[in-house]
Amino acid sequence: MLLPDRNTVERLLRHYRAQELTVLSAPGDPSLRRRCEDTAYTLCVLMGVRSTPEALRAAERYVAPRAARLPRAQL
Repeated sequence: MLLPDRNTVERLLRHYRAQELTVLSAPGDPSLRRRCEDTAYTLCVLMGVRSTPEALRAAERYVAPRAARLPRAQL
């Protein structure tokens, strides 16, 4: 299975978080919402999931430092 580039996922995650704040500050602007939804869709595709919350959780786990991803027993 091909894995997405970690740097790309990290960049998109940061981009989504910034867009999310922008949309919250101007909820009536459809172009801001559309850009945020496009970024969320891209994260969903890269992470192989169907919902934005799943994609965000998967992306955060994927870019986390290796020690943070291991179960405590393996450290």
